Amino acid sequence: MRQILFAAGIALTVSILLTPILIKAFSRQGLGQEIRVEGPASHQSKRGTPTMGGVAILCGIWAGYLGSHLIGIGYEADGPSASGLLVLGLTTALAGVGFLDDYIKIRKQRNLGLKATGKYIGQISAAVIFAVLALRFRGGSGLTPGSTDLSFIRDTTIAMGAVAFVLFTCVVVVSWSNAVNLTDGLDGLAAGSMGLVLGSYVIITFWQFRNACETAPGAGCYDVRDPLDLALICAAGAGACVGFLWWNAAPAKIFMGDTGSLALGGLLAGLSITTRTELLAIVIGALFVAEATSVLVQVAVFRTSRRRVFRMAPVHHHFELKGWPETVVIIRFWLFAAIASAVGLALFYNEYLAAVD
Repeated sequence: MRQILFAAGIALTVSILLTPILIKAFSRQGLGQEIRVEGPASHQSKRGTPTMGGVAILCGIWAGYLGSHLIGIGYEADGPSASGLLVLGLTTALAGVGFLDDYIKIRKQRNLGLKATGKYIGQISAAVIFAVLALRFRGGSGLTPGSTDLSFIRDTTIAMGAVAFVLFTCVVVVSWSNAVNLTDGLDGLAAGSMGLVLGSYVIITFWQFRNACETAPGAGCYDVRDPLDLALICAAGAGACVGFLWWNAAPAKIFMGDTGSLALGGLLAGLSITTRTELLAIVIGALFVAEATSVLVQVAVFRTSRRRVFRMAPVHHHFELKGWPETVVIIRFWLFAAIASAVGLALFYNEYLAAVD
């Protein structure tokens, strides 16, 4: 528990102190956000706001994770694990894809960075490497970071096989990274929502650690490799998001950009796979699912009937155009994210109670 608190505290401190430095540096370099013309008219005033603030989030996560391990040396805690490093590697790789996308947008002064093909190549490449490595590095109990069985709250009896697992991982990584990216359209919306989701995963991973089959065998135990190390990453991620939110809350002084949103989506994807909660993540991250679904529905209906389901997609823009102030949309969507996280935790704990009865 001490390491978890240290991870969150260090990440929050680094993020909240580094972000204003980035704001000044990016402002001097003219690294401002380009706003899409077809978006809400009220957003045009945000043009030129520094972007790529996801750098602070990523640095905060790494600092929190490594810092907590350095402190852990003092009381002989375990060091970094295969699961933790793989999740952080996936997060960093997607941050790199997002950084390149943001940089192209800024330098060419347009709202289009990498073409869709280029972005997908980057996302899928990172996912394939992560998936292949996740089936290696067996721990002392024989567990690997990933599992070829589809999981809900723990592994189910639905086996995929190695090849299908790699393909499934690609779908998970691309879906979550794009879902968080689509949600990052209002000041603080993505950062605040991810803070809630990662806070839920702190509880899940710590519970898995306390009830791991390797150390506490019995009814309801969890076959997860390195749950405590994953808890450190969740805590560091939550702390980094909160620290960044201090400067990203409306009116935002800086945006996380694709650098941050793709990284956070990759973090959620990696955690869902390594914690064996791939389907439960859909409940906990229901806000991101709803945002992505609104875009898919809008495109599908418009192409088939030339009609629009929403005034504008993603759905947060629909409510803006209905007259909701931006801050009202953000707070109500945060509430939705909090409720979804609570429901996910309730499902997780209820399954544990059923397993031990």
